[in-house]
Amino acid sequence: MAGTAADVARIIKAEVGYQEGRSGGHWNNYQRYSPAVPGLEWSQNQAWCQTFTTWAFQTAGMPKGSYPVTASCALAVAWWRKAGRWSEYPAIGAAVFFGPGGGSHTGIVIAYDTSTITTIEGNTNVSGSAEGDGVYRKVRQRRDAYVYGYGYPTYPGGITSADPNWKNPTTEEDPMAGITKRDIYDAVWTTDAIAAPADAKDIKTNKSWQPQSVIRDVQARIRSMDKRLAAQTAAITALAKLAGKGVDTSAVIVAVEAAIKDAVITVDINGQEA
Repeated sequence: MAGTAADVARIIKAEVGYQEGRSGGHWNNYQRYSPAVPGLEWSQNQAWCQTFTTWAFQTAGMPKGSYPVTASCALAVAWWRKAGRWSEYPAIGAAVFFGPGGGSHTGIVIAYDTSTITTIEGNTNVSGSAEGDGVYRKVRQRRDAYVYGYGYPTYPGGITSADPNWKNPTTEEDPMAGITKRDIYDAVWTTDAIAAPADAKDIKTNKSWQPQSVIRDVQARIRSMDKRLAAQTAAITALAKLAGKGVDTSAVIVAVEAAIKDAVITVDINGQEA
C-alpha cells in the first residue's frame, strides 16, 4: 500500500545529509526538490523547507488533494486548517510548523514521545544559524514556543497521533474487492440451488439444477412448443385448402389428430437431439 507514513519516513530518511548548492561562498538555495514538484519549479533558489515537505508526500505516492502543494509555510498551514486536519499534537508522518502562525519553517515528524518530537527537515542546519543548507534529522521539545502546530496527511489506515480527540476516519472494505467476472458468473450460473423439474431425465441423480441447466431446459421446451405450433399451423392451412376443394375436412381432422397423438417430436438441445 503506497502513500503511508512509513513510506514518507523511509524517503526523507534517505535524504538526510543532502545539501543545497553554494555560490560566492554562501549557500544559495539551489536544490533538487523544486524541479521535481509540478507547479513549484518557480521556487528554485528560494527557501525550500515547505517544498521539501511537498516533495516527500508526492514521492511517497500520496494522492493529490491529500496534502498542500505550495512552497509557502503560511499557505500550507491555511490548507491544513481548511481541510480539517490540523492539531496541536504531534503525529507520525505529520507536517510540523514553526514560528509565528507557523510561517517560519516546517518539517515532518518521524517519532515523538511525551516531551520531544523527532523530525526531518529541509533547508535547515545543525549549527543553529538562521541560514539553512540541507536536510537534517532533529530532536525538538514538544512544548517549545517555536512549535506552532501540525498538519495531518490523509494516510491509508489513519495516522498515529498524540491528540486525544483525534479520530481517524473509518473506512469499510469494498465487499467486491478482488471479485472477478468469472467469480460472478460462477455464483449466478453454476450454483446448485434450483430444484430440478420433476420430469428431468437426471432427477434421480441430481436433485437440484444449476441455473444454466434450467435455462437449457426452458429453451428445449420452447423449441418443442414451437415445433407443435408450426405443425398445427401447417395442418390448419392444409385443411383450409382442402375445404375449398370440397374435401370432407372432418375426416381429415380425425386423421391429423391421430397422427399428432402418436407423433414423436425430436428436440434439439445445444446441437444434440433428445
